[in-house]
Amino acid sequence: MPKALHIPLAISLALLFAACDENRLYEEYKAIPGKTWDRNNKISFETNIEDTAQVYNVYINVRHTGDYAYSNLYIFLTTTFPDGTQVRDTLNCTLQDETGRWMGEGLGDLWDNHIVFKPLVKFSRRGKYVFEYEQAMRQEKLEGIADVGLRIEKAR
Repeated sequence: MPKALHIPLAISLALLFAACDENRLYEEYKAIPGKTWDRNNKISFETNIEDTAQVYNVYINVRHTGDYAYSNLYIFLTTTFPDGTQVRDTLNCTLQDETGRWMGEGLGDLWDNHIVFKPLVKFSRRGKYVFEYEQAMRQEKLEGIADVGLRIEKAR
């Protein structure tokens, strides 16, 4: 295939895959500088929820390298509701199975995990929601975490 056709083909495929994901309300990743998540580096995601009758699934997305030293990742997640109310959760994100194999999808030395945070949830208020992550491991600087993300999708 001529090189001139590579870019339009890649763009067409990307648009096709994006169009197929009609259940996605929100999805964003944020890169961790140097793939080292400092305990003081809080990562936040902000989205508006308008449909309070819709049922959603909420996922925590974690991309890590193959040399990440642990089988899991603890995250403190603070959710701020439109009225300013906050709820703090402690999440244990399992990244390896019982045999020591990485879970999720791997490409090269990078593993992508989509961890269910809240299945079949209804947001009770319309407006802006903020989801803030803190790494909650015992190390101040946690090496091997490349990106973290949030996905909210319509439940089927």
